[in-house]
Amino acid sequence: MSKETPTRNMVTIDGNTAAAQVAHALNEVIAIYPITPSSPMGELADELSAQGVTNIWGTIPDVTEMQAEGGAAGAIHGALTAGALATTFTASQGLLLMIPNMYKIAGELSPTCFHVAARSVAAQALSIFGDHSDITAARATGFGFIASGSIQEAHDMALIGTAASLESRVPFVHFFDGFRSSHEIQKIEELTQDDMREVIDDEAVFAHRLRGMSPDRPVLRGTAQNPDVFFQAREAVNPFYNAAPGIVQEVMDRFAKVVGRQYHLFDYYGAPDAERVVVLMGSGAETAHETIDYLVEQGEKVGMIKVRLFRPFSGEALVNAIPDSVKTIAVLDRTKEPGGAGEPLYQDVITAYTEAISAGTVKQMPAIVGGRYGLSSKEFTPAMTKAVLDNLSASAPKNHFTIGIYDDVTETSLEWDPDFSTEGDDVHRAMFWGLGADGTVGANKNSIKIIGKGTDNFCQGFFVYDSKKSGARTISHLRFSKKPIRSTYLISKAGFVACHNFSFLDRYDMLSALNKGGIFLLNSPYSAEEVWDHMPQEVQQALVDKQAEFYVIDANSLAKSIGLGGRINIIMQAAFFKISGVLPEEQAMDMISHAVEDTYGRKGQSVVDMNIKAAEMALDRIEKVSYPQTASSDLTMRPPVPEHAPEFVQNVTAEIIAGRGDLLPVSAMPADGTYPTGTTQYEKRGVGIEIPVWEPDACIQCNQCSFVCPHATIRMKVYDAQYANGSSPATFKTMEAKGRDWKGMKYTVQVAPEDCTGCGVCVDTCPAFVKVDGKKTDRKAINMAPLTEELRQQEAENWDYFLGLPETDTATFNRFTVKGSQMLPPLFEFSGACSGCGETPVVKLMTQLYGDRAIIANATGCSSIYGGNLPTTPYAQRADGRGPTWSNSLFEDAAEFGMGMRLTVDKLTQFAYELLDDLIDGADNHVDLLEGIRDADMVDQDAIEAQRERVAELKALLEQDDSDLAAQLLTVADYLAKKSVWI
Repeated sequence: MSKETPTRNMVTIDGNTAAAQVAHALNEVIAIYPITPSSPMGELADELSAQGVTNIWGTIPDVTEMQAEGGAAGAIHGALTAGALATTFTASQGLLLMIPNMYKIAGELSPTCFHVAARSVAAQALSIFGDHSDITAARATGFGFIASGSIQEAHDMALIGTAASLESRVPFVHFFDGFRSSHEIQKIEELTQDDMREVIDDEAVFAHRLRGMSPDRPVLRGTAQNPDVFFQAREAVNPFYNAAPGIVQEVMDRFAKVVGRQYHLFDYYGAPDAERVVVLMGSGAETAHETIDYLVEQGEKVGMIKVRLFRPFSGEALVNAIPDSVKTIAVLDRTKEPGGAGEPLYQDVITAYTEAISAGTVKQMPAIVGGRYGLSSKEFTPAMTKAVLDNLSASAPKNHFTIGIYDDVTETSLEWDPDFSTEGDDVHRAMFWGLGADGTVGANKNSIKIIGKGTDNFCQGFFVYDSKKSGARTISHLRFSKKPIRSTYLISKAGFVACHNFSFLDRYDMLSALNKGGIFLLNSPYSAEEVWDHMPQEVQQALVDKQAEFYVIDANSLAKSIGLGGRINIIMQAAFFKISGVLPEEQAMDMISHAVEDTYGRKGQSVVDMNIKAAEMALDRIEKVSYPQTASSDLTMRPPVPEHAPEFVQNVTAEIIAGRGDLLPVSAMPADGTYPTGTTQYEKRGVGIEIPVWEPDACIQCNQCSFVCPHATIRMKVYDAQYANGSSPATFKTMEAKGRDWKGMKYTVQVAPEDCTGCGVCVDTCPAFVKVDGKKTDRKAINMAPLTEELRQQEAENWDYFLGLPETDTATFNRFTVKGSQMLPPLFEFSGACSGCGETPVVKLMTQLYGDRAIIANATGCSSIYGGNLPTTPYAQRADGRGPTWSNSLFEDAAEFGMGMRLTVDKLTQFAYELLDDLIDGADNHVDLLEGIRDADMVDQDAIEAQRERVAELKALLEQDDSDLAAQLLTVADYLAKKSVWI
């Protein structure tokens, strides 16, 4: 009797989910520790176990969160040693921290399959985005490495890697590109538990369990070996690695019989008589596949190799997969090994062909060149693939090249045509520009699932996040097509563009991606009749040139009226379905209702009802704009930074802010990763929909609004009355200062309108109410108001004037009070932290009190991203140039990193005093100055400032002294004034 083909569901999920579902089904012990972008895998595994979901053997896996990645690897090592089926999830430094245990696990031939969202290893800077530097750094551990290039592959290879490990006893890392594949959403065919049971060999599982250490069958493992036997013992594993590639292929073949999808160690795709071939692994292979399709249709003899099994590397399988007709090969590595003869995959291919030539299995060696691409999720497009293949047509193809950047330092880069495209008109492409935490990304993830369920379309969603946390820009890239989608790169031409935040109009060129005749949807506080006159001229011209259909909706007012606050996601989602035509309106609304139930059901029926009501009301609030065919606005798009910004900010920072960082040449980048501080002041993000407005008549001058402000956008000063007598802007507010030492002086509270995120914490904290007829009203001394263009311009002028006022004399207040501390300028301002952040007011206060002497060792996490993220940095400087100096090492070593800083400060301080004593011993002049420095008691800020003045005098004298002692002391003299190390 023939076996019935199982029914498999089509599901719309991301790569992390695709891998984690299989990993949970195939293991008994899972040890986790979160690290971006792999964290969702551990979270999902934990959630599944909490829900009582069993693995394929009918038991619920035990999921345990450890204290660090090294701890997770140690726990897995122990679990495997005792005979459990065990796994973990990680990325980047997390994988590197597991390396010591990985050597042990592989050396002991313990089968497992780790799942890794491959990510850049921090070098000159941290990056949370994807490449293969972590994978190649761990390749010597003895683990096998198996690559996935798509979401379907991440699902399938999680099973294949586990099964192959159990049968070969070689542990595996199954990897896919972090953020690209890990977070990309695709519609895939879901494996059933029956599928998994058929692919997994129970005998291999039983054998693993029986190898587990037990007092019932005691053995000793993990010995210490001497030189007499270690070498031989290390070579004893060779038969297992020799057999592993064949076993992986056998598992792939079995998988194909069960599921129907056939994989090979190296999959060739392209013309059967190809002369030029590109070799690569990961998500870039999908882009190359799409490009090869297009070029072969044009008659070009090109092809590609998708590398599935990176380790153990089978040179024989690679050579056999490449057509004999091939004359030139380009090997692309998504990593960089400084100082190496070439990147790992390139060297593997060279070795494979060299050995084949020596063995006589290949008659002629093709020309083989290597190149680097896609580091830290740098875009890799069909145009770049074509450039790599075009390079192979040259009489002397460039070797050790780069693609995707402009290298004007060592001239490694290939040129490419950015206008080259392989995408057809049958692909529906949409882009959504949102504000972090406004729900845009979540809504688009739901839209992808809705379209995946409601149509037979393939669908893809990819989401670009600004690493400035919530309150920053997000861009959602959605594709729908009747055919499978292999476009693992960002959309550059879209039929639908939505802007969910009106302030983006004069900041970002969103319409350059809109196709002619496409649809533009704008969340606007202005109606269809008003909006045209409030738009920058450049945006107007773009709409005219593209003959776009233009729609507006006031989503913010609607959301606020219903009780959703700033969550405009469901409103904009409904508007998208209404005007895009992707689904019939009635069907779309029905599916939106179901999605709302799934998303918000746990928050209560009232939240569900509010969101459904918002979606229904949105359909009636959309307005089509009839606009003139001439751009008429007096408004223009703002430059990324002001004209007075420093040269580096103008030339580098501004380009990154403007979204043109991809175009910066290598020569523009600091080679050692050192950047100037205090650059957030030039960014002027303008993301606040509302800002606080001060009402002097009710103010009690408590300064609490500034004390709690997360972004240091509320400041106050006390200053001489002459600055408020006609020289200030007409709208500049002031009042009589309260305080014995401030008699006759003026006091002002000023908001930075273009830096405020509109969180409203200041209003919540303000204790002073406006009174009418002696009774409190709902209004306070500071209140939120919509950020109109008029208010922005007015307060921006006031802010500039305020900054020019003299700082309040520190002798007139106590800096260690709430009120006094806020008279000090913050040296941490306008960070990329979430709107309303509770951490940053503390950081800001610390810099006000002690920032002029701070050396900061920052761990990796929120504080490192809002504190040290490009393009701008919030740690600032005093007028004399002093301010916090900041560095970040890794996630887990901040204490040790900071301790090293402290040891250095203590040692160099000691050395400076030793040299100073030597100078005093031989001094004939300036003895009082030298002894004053030596004997200074730096008990408070005033004493420290006095010491700095003395040290400045000393340095001036040392610069005129040509002795060795003076030269030495000059390098450490600044340590004679107190320093603080923060961790």
